[in-house]
Amino acid sequence: MTEEATRSADLHLETFLPYRLNVVSALTSQALSRIYAERYGIGVPEWRVLVTLGQYGTMTGKAIGQHSHMHKTKVSRAVALLEKRKLVTRKVNHNDQREAFLSLTTAGRTIYVDLVPTALDFERELLDALDPSERAMLDRMLDKLTKRSMMLDDSAGKD
Repeated sequence: MTEEATRSADLHLETFLPYRLNVVSALTSQALSRIYAERYGIGVPEWRVLVTLGQYGTMTGKAIGQHSHMHKTKVSRAVALLEKRKLVTRKVNHNDQREAFLSLTTAGRTIYVDLVPTALDFERELLDALDPSERAMLDRMLDKLTKRSMMLDDSAGKD
């Protein structure tokens, strides 16, 4: 390959959209996770499980993974940690012994209720960087990019 062809094929991470989205996601997640790690001693996967159950009530681990886009191993480890801390309870599905229904305990629900205003305040502070029209546009763009990413993921899986 010629030097000119190599240069035209260069990938500049700082302008590559998937990389930029990942950086924003990682930085945002790190900043928010400091808050709930200090207050509740939980990490990102535990937070996602706790908030998903807080929002939807009883769910299976598989459903939590699908909703939160987490691998089943991460969900399983997070649930185990939350169970150990008595924040989540597990009830066997009598129709399918391999599956369990998960829900928040009273202590888990208390943390969820305490955590929600803090998370929403964090979101507001983050979005303060944008004016209302930019926020609406960002929401539309994220919806479009999410749908397109799902389509690309589906088509990649068919190879």
